[in-house]
Amino acid sequence: MADNSTLVSETGRSLLADSSVLDSKIIETSKENVFPGSVLDVEEMPQIETRVVLVQEAGKHEELLKALEEIKVPYIKTDTIEEVGDSDSPEFETIFVVSDFQDSIFNNLCKADCRVIGPPVVLHCAQKGEPLPFSCRPLYCASMLNLVLCFTGFRKKDELVKLVTLVHHMGGIIRRDFSSKVTHLVANSTHGDKFRIAVSLGTPIVKAEWIYKAWEKRNEIDFCAADDDFRNQFKVPPFQDCMLSFLGFSDDEKANMEEMTEMQGGHYLPVGDERCTHLVVEESTVKDLPFEPLKKLYVVKQEWFWGSIQMDARAGESMYLFEKSESPGLKKSVSLLSLNTPNSNRKRRRLKETLAQLTRETDMSPFPPRKRPSAEHSLSIGSLLDISNTPESSTTNGETPKSCARPSKNSTPLPVKQSARWQVAKELYQTESNYVDILTTIIQLFQVPLEKEGQLGGPILAQEEIKTIFGSIPDILDVHTKIKEDLEDLMMNWTESKSIGDIILKYSKDLLKTYPPFVNFFEMSKETITRCEKQKPRFHAFLKINQAKPECGRQSLAELLIRPVQRLPSVALLLNDIKKHTAEENPDKITLERAIESLKEVMTHINEDKRKTEAQRQFFDVVYEVDGCPANLLSSHRSLVQRLETVALGDDLCDRGEQVTLFLFNDCLEIARKRHKVIGAFKSPHGHTRPPASLKHVVLMPLSQIKKVLDIRETEDCHKAFALVVRPPTELNNKLLSFQMTTEEPPKEDWLKMLCRHVANTICKADAENLIYTADPDSVEINTKDMDSTLSRASRAIKKTSKKVTRAFSFSKTPKRALRRALMSHSATEGRSPSSANESYIGSRLTSTSSLAGIPSPSLVSLPSIFEKRSHTLSRSTTHLI
Repeated sequence: MADNSTLVSETGRSLLADSSVLDSKIIETSKENVFPGSVLDVEEMPQIETRVVLVQEAGKHEELLKALEEIKVPYIKTDTIEEVGDSDSPEFETIFVVSDFQDSIFNNLCKADCRVIGPPVVLHCAQKGEPLPFSCRPLYCASMLNLVLCFTGFRKKDELVKLVTLVHHMGGIIRRDFSSKVTHLVANSTHGDKFRIAVSLGTPIVKAEWIYKAWEKRNEIDFCAADDDFRNQFKVPPFQDCMLSFLGFSDDEKANMEEMTEMQGGHYLPVGDERCTHLVVEESTVKDLPFEPLKKLYVVKQEWFWGSIQMDARAGESMYLFEKSESPGLKKSVSLLSLNTPNSNRKRRRLKETLAQLTRETDMSPFPPRKRPSAEHSLSIGSLLDISNTPESSTTNGETPKSCARPSKNSTPLPVKQSARWQVAKELYQTESNYVDILTTIIQLFQVPLEKEGQLGGPILAQEEIKTIFGSIPDILDVHTKIKEDLEDLMMNWTESKSIGDIILKYSKDLLKTYPPFVNFFEMSKETITRCEKQKPRFHAFLKINQAKPECGRQSLAELLIRPVQRLPSVALLLNDIKKHTAEENPDKITLERAIESLKEVMTHINEDKRKTEAQRQFFDVVYEVDGCPANLLSSHRSLVQRLETVALGDDLCDRGEQVTLFLFNDCLEIARKRHKVIGAFKSPHGHTRPPASLKHVVLMPLSQIKKVLDIRETEDCHKAFALVVRPPTELNNKLLSFQMTTEEPPKEDWLKMLCRHVANTICKADAENLIYTADPDSVEINTKDMDSTLSRASRAIKKTSKKVTRAFSFSKTPKRALRRALMSHSATEGRSPSSANESYIGSRLTSTSSLAGIPSPSLVSLPSIFEKRSHTLSRSTTHLI
């Protein structure tokens, strides 16, 4: 076996040699040198000390010196190689640390076959607590450690030599021939066998720029070139070097595909352009090409286009070539399949009868009828009723529910004439069979491939998104498969006394368990499909491929997923029809009534559960929208009733004229103001972007604190205004909070009645109307005339700016609690009650110390003595209110 020096010299002649072979030989040679015999005394082995030589700039690297001390390796500093002396001394092994791999000193060390490493290698070993690595080549960093690369499509040798050298400097391994051990293919072209094999194996295919950018990050210790986020920036797009044309598509489809082409690195040209490399054809509308294609032109089906985007790599054209409908090959295959057998006449007659029967039954099928697999099967009720094109005949690689693989039973020939009850029962079974087929299609054609591990190009969707889209579809399929089997047994052994209602009652609990989770989140499922289709081109391509298959019947995934929402009402209608054609003396009459009631209960429960789910979603929307929303707002007994956009007319809760949003719950009122400065959007770990909170929490007020609701009369100076008389538990006197509605819906009268009704329910009073009072705007000093004026908006802006400036230049920030305590003590010295001095509502904002002048607020004046009660004509004094 050759020694190390011989191997290195052999490699030095050709940098393009398979470096993995060299590495394996080095390991074998090292083992042979270290363990020459079967038994060797370890104590007799010579101890070789490692010596590190820091050349020029490397010796000035402080972190490098600390790292060498941590791994306990002696080092010396030098400016020239001659100062080191003999580096081949048997007493120690010399490792040179060079900062610049382009310097002349580095080239001289390489010619002398010295071990050379870069500073990042030393820092990496110190960080990992590992010894310095042995490498026959110069090793600058470990960013490509354990990566096996292969190159294809490079014609310039100088460029390829440079790339190979950089890979070796970063610890990578080069293979000349492609195999399963290759971790990355560096491609300069999308043609060739290596590219095709890499696509089939799912090996990442990257541009040469990936190596150059990784070399630029060579001094980053924790950087790894194989990181997905970094590598994906340099992946070879599916349509690189491709010029595409599209034939037979609608204008919208063509525009969409042209846009996708440019997004995936390709270009599009008009049909017939000689520069075109691929002609994508809509095979369902194009029967013949308008011109004779060139030999170099690939004429492919649209499945190739969408399949390439889904795989995130250019698919092989041979599997998707477009063939003319009247091609010689097709005629030849038809002639070979001609019925030239002794039983041909009988087979033709049976096939004709079957086609006629299928034609009569086609209107019951959700999909176009599939081709009969064999003409030798006898005509049975199972084959007649199961006429839809189901995915049960197709094979899938993923796991599916056991119910998906159960074959349909064969039986005796169909009776010539049956009762009306049998006809409706047959329709129930028929629709149930079609429904099971649709659910099976959803799972086998969409869910299983999306959940499959090891997808080419990585997962198309995250697991959370898949769960959101499909929900409890597998559970629903299992239940309805059992119902279908029981209905099939009933139809096989039909008698008028057979009970159809018992079958529905048998599975009513299962229906109640499986349907609500899906129906409640169906809208979220559709939203997820729409969002992912827009944001993820691979998912869009996946849907295009599968929705074009005959199993889907030209229906989209969202259209297929709506079937479970429609199924139970459809079953209830069919049961009603069966009941109409059931004799009074038949025991199934009462059973059908019970079955119909059980379905109604299931649907009622679904609707109620959906309402609760929507309320919970609205709850979380409020929490996300309001910054600083109290955690105790979330409660199982609480529900959102109404949202109202208003403008504050007083200075208690916030500045006058500020936009305020009121969230009315069944037992409390959340008051929030519009944020002056909105923070950036929140991004979850799964990549979902949530809009930033646009509101700021002001106060969460229990409805029991609202004593009266004031309907302010409409005048020229006051429009759509109302006020709340509230008394917090910490206050002795009532407070007046006034607002102006800024929206037309709901009407003010409806809003006030709704608010009073929930206040009355909270305080356990039946007379909700007694809480509403009518008041003149002048009596409570409320005016909305200046709310929309330019001068008013300018004054509010100046007021906010002055407060910000005051806070910014305040050297001593007085806490709110200390400020409130000071106010209370000050009011007590003047002989007033603390509550009269502290006229701000609890939880409201306090101004800075420089703005504590005693300026009265319109909303804090004494309430007038006259209110008109809406439900009565008698006047009441203010003493009854306060």
